[in-house]
Order: sequence, then structure tokens, then C-alpha cells
Amino acid sequence: MKKIITLLAVIGMFGFQSCEGPEGPPGIPGNPGQDGQDGLIAEVFELNDVSFVNDPLDSPDMGYFIYRKLEPKILDSDQILIYRLAGTIDAATPIWQSIPRTLFLQQGELDYDFDFSKEDFTIYAGGTYNLSLTPEFLNNQTFRIVIIPGYFSTTVDKSNYNAVVRELNINESQIQKIEVQ
Repeated sequence: MKKIITLLAVIGMFGFQSCEGPEGPPGIPGNPGQDGQDGLIAEVFELNDVSFVNDPLDSPDMGYFIYRKLEPKILDSDQILIYRLAGTIDAATPIWQSIPRTLFLQQGELDYDFDFSKEDFTIYAGGTYNLSLTPEFLNNQTFRIVIIPGYFSTTVDKSNYNAVVRELNINESQIQKIEVQ
């Protein structure tokens, strides 16, 4: 009797394993992939020769800032990294510093920081002294804005611009340069 029950149990297991129910409804379509990168959508653009504004009438609490809308908007899960061109080693080798960043100058401390939403971003400059005394840190600045998906690898040193773009497979020709109007 035990052998018959065991045999029926084994046959029943095989029978239930081969059962298949009806197909469920289709899911929400995802973002299209980009050149075989498994859906990894990243973008880098450069703001050339931008200057911080200090408009106490329109924005009394903001101090010095650069504001830009994102077109198109980014996803809620996306992140933004911002790098400031701090100098060059030679004509082909720029030095990119990640923001936030504190510069220790003879006049005092100068801080660069930023915030972002899915619609816009703002870069701020603040300090412990009158920033108008150092216009070279406020005028004609160049920034690289890197938009990365929320699931981007956390093992990459995000303070290293070159490591980030290498991991994202972005080359210099793909960077959109935005000049001041």
C-alpha cells in the first residue's frame, strides 16, 4: 500500500509541475535601451562660460546661483552628478572636481553645492567672505552635468568624473555642449 501511495505522489508531482496557468496582462513598457547598453540611459552635457548670478530682488535667499531646467525631465529615480572645470593639465587634459566642493582661499572658504529635481537643477556658490572679491570663481565657469539612472553601480567612485563616464560608456563626442545665450 505504501508503494502505491508513493507512486501516486510521484506521478502527482510530475503532473502538477507541468501545469501552466493563463498568461497575465502585459507589464508597463520600460525605457528603450541605448546602443545595446541593457537599458542604461545616461547623459552628459556641459555648460560653458556660465556665470553665477546674485539677484537679491528675485531670489533674496539664494545668494550666487546658476539655474537650469532639464529638458526633457528626468525620471524620479535618476540622479545628477555635477563637476566643475578646475583647470587643465594641458589642452587635452581637463581637471574636473566633483561638487559639493569647498575651496580654501586666502579670502576665506568658497563652497560650491547643488540641488536637483526631475525638472531642474541649481548650482550654488557661497562662502565665508564677500564672493564678489573673487570673480574668477563666479564668472565664465564650465560645468559637466551627468544624469545617471538610479540603479547605477555604487562601486564606482562618483567623485571621479573619468571613472563615471568610463563606466557609463560615454565618450567625449557624445557630450552636448551648451553655450550661454
